[in-house]
Amino acid sequence: MSKVLYPGTFDPVTNGHMDLIERGSRLFDRMVVGVAAAHHREKTTFSVEERVEMVREATRGNPAVEVLPFDGLLVAFARAVGARAVLRGLRAISDYEYETQMAFMNRRLDPGVEILFLPADEKYTYVNASLVKEIARLGGNVAAFVPPVVLSRMTARIRGEK
Repeated sequence: MSKVLYPGTFDPVTNGHMDLIERGSRLFDRMVVGVAAAHHREKTTFSVEERVEMVREATRGNPAVEVLPFDGLLVAFARAVGARAVLRGLRAISDYEYETQMAFMNRRLDPGVEILFLPADEKYTYVNASLVKEIARLGGNVAAFVPPVVLSRMTARIRGEK
């Protein structure tokens, strides 16, 4: 049985993420979506528990997908869940530069875990979670960029509701 890990912060999960989850889950028997508990580069809008719940709700119809939180080294988590490959999406050249650097480092840490790059669908190349959050904070409509479960929670969060 082949298993892939698709890690990310998913703050929030976007339709671009959902596209990669759908496409990646067709390439492997099982997919673990790993929701990173903490990220050194950004403060999250949603807690890890909220992000896990949103991804689970958004992927509910896909029996090949399992959603788990993780903290720590990516390759250690990949080993723990039995994934021999890690899927990473690429939207632009800037993603390639960053992801290649991370892939080489992860290969150095654990040569048994392969890193696979999957180009984003062209309709999602400009969609990223930070931009979606900023548009929402400024009162813009982000319904085209996120699953419905995210839209309702994001709207509530921006309005100051829990």
